[in-house]
Amino acid sequence: MAYSVTPTRTSIAASRIALGALLRRDLLVLRKNFGEFVGRTLMQPLLLVFVFLYVFPKIGQGIGGGSSNAGRGESAFATVLVPGVVAISIMFQGIQSVAVQLSQEFGFTREIEDRVQAPCPLWLVAVARVLSGATQGLISAVIVFPIASVVHAKGVHANLSFHWWIVLTLIPLTCIAMTSLGLLLGTTFEPRNIGLMFGFVVLPLVFLGGTYYQWTRLAPVKIGGFHWLQTLVLINPLIYVAEGMRAALTTTSHMHLYIIYPVVIGFVVIFLALGLRNFRRRVLS
Repeated sequence: MAYSVTPTRTSIAASRIALGALLRRDLLVLRKNFGEFVGRTLMQPLLLVFVFLYVFPKIGQGIGGGSSNAGRGESAFATVLVPGVVAISIMFQGIQSVAVQLSQEFGFTREIEDRVQAPCPLWLVAVARVLSGATQGLISAVIVFPIASVVHAKGVHANLSFHWWIVLTLIPLTCIAMTSLGLLLGTTFEPRNIGLMFGFVVLPLVFLGGTYYQWTRLAPVKIGGFHWLQTLVLINPLIYVAEGMRAALTTTSHMHLYIIYPVVIGFVVIFLALGLRNFRRRVLS
């Protein structure tokens, strides 16, 4: 007499359980190393705010430091810088938690071989890494913002104004965008070339990403009648994150939201598609 065996769960259910297990594992590692995570997250933003908003005004080198409107100029710069610092922390956390980790897992540790043995498609393993990194990026934004908003010299203050619907929708979206970028970078650069990634990709993204200035203020930089720099930086995903943070946290001028949201979603699709393709190639090679 023949018996048929009915599977206890579908492949979709198995993939969902495996995805949850991968995320829980990453969050458990994060909890065990939370002190290191906080230190890594705070160091660069804290130094930026401390130097520009505390040290510079104290020694008279802040924005407007040599004029009668020094305090006003420094406060305006603080209002611009604080959202930029939140944006840069999200980007660095996305790259650190995904790109750098993947370079290690594809390198000498070969931990990636254990991950891809999970009972789910390869692309879901990569998505789990992206979602885990996005969670860390969200935590880093929550940690960095209070520090960035209160570290300043006397008489210097950031004029902040929360727009909650933007905060609650744009910050998670930008976290996913930056971790998707981390997936792309981590699967493109070989582990031995990770230093080149920071020098030739991350550094230009930071300095041309609107961390220290508003995109709308780049208009005077032009050749003839062509606003070349304002146009060039539009290929930089960080400019949209920084401008979005200014829209969410301040009332200063910023890029229109009907541009920011579609472009950030477009970057998510592009980075994720290319990253998943590269991830599959690296795993199967």
